[in-house]
Amino acid sequence: MSDAVNEFAIFGSSPLARLLAGLLRQSYGKSVVFAGASPARYRLPREIDLSVGMMTRPQSWELLARTLPETTRLLSRIAGRHAVQHVDPVFFADGVAAQEALGHFHHMASAFGMATEIVAPSHLGRERSGVRLRDAVRLQRAVTEPALDRWLDEVGVTRLSPDRVEIGQDGSARLWTGETEQFAGHAILADDAAIIAHPPLPQWPRLLARRTMSTILTTPTAPLVGRIMAHVDSGTVLTQQDEGGIAAIGPGDLASAAARLSGLLADNRQLQKAGQVSYPTLVTGDGAPAFGKAAGSGADVIVGLGQTGVFIAPALARWLVGEAAPHEADWFGQRLINRTIDQGAVAEFHAFVPRPAA
Repeated sequence: MSDAVNEFAIFGSSPLARLLAGLLRQSYGKSVVFAGASPARYRLPREIDLSVGMMTRPQSWELLARTLPETTRLLSRIAGRHAVQHVDPVFFADGVAAQEALGHFHHMASAFGMATEIVAPSHLGRERSGVRLRDAVRLQRAVTEPALDRWLDEVGVTRLSPDRVEIGQDGSARLWTGETEQFAGHAILADDAAIIAHPPLPQWPRLLARRTMSTILTTPTAPLVGRIMAHVDSGTVLTQQDEGGIAAIGPGDLASAAARLSGLLADNRQLQKAGQVSYPTLVTGDGAPAFGKAAGSGADVIVGLGQTGVFIAPALARWLVGEAAPHEADWFGQRLINRTIDQGAVAEFHAFVPRPAA
């Protein structure tokens, strides 16, 4: 017997999933159940949340520019003034294609009001190109994630760690915790782990492919050129930790990630690992994010947003309830999960060759 009926069930453990659940409840009065693990305080980072990413489409820059102030104000109300910090990330590239994409990215960032500067190759090593962006915004997860959970409780979102989940072909969801059952008419799989755990359909969307990612944490070492550095060619992100180590997040197994980390650093410093982990993620075949119901039915999926995803949460919530502004509806509508890769209209530069998801 169903003990509760909800309009939405949000599956995921990311800040985006939490923010989306709270917005649907607080801003639109929807009944929401949230199924996601609590933050693991000592887990190695698997992603960062940054207000800029390797976007080459002006429509994506425009959407992010409109929603960033709205999102940062909301996060500050929820978690206080330490919810975000301002950072100056460095994007750098080796290969010809990646350097061309970086040049376009540089022009886009400047056109949308970001202060930028070229990083001298002498600071990056070899014949690399680099761009530093000034005053980007980074979400402070250690501060924000616990505050988001408190906020979900305050606004009336039901938080669960269900023992069993069933997602119907119509997109509804049933969640059991012991003898208690929750029903939701609209299931949303809001991050990669949720999509992998609860496939939206027996047949995977053809746009999606699995990819192994790895995080390697080093012991304290010499400072990086920037506290956050993004390698365009591989999609690897390097972050200088407060204690002085480097966290490298990038594609591939641990062996390939370790070899890449050594090659990316411009000097001959000695690196000693303090921790490492590999995990599955999902990518889209054209590098652009994807939303909606695969084949027009089943749960909604949110995939491929990368590090900027949390900062468009308000627009995503509006789209899900049918209240998106025209430019938002157009942006999401062009990036549906059931598009084909060869359409090309929304493709972004990407550094991977997808293989069909099993």
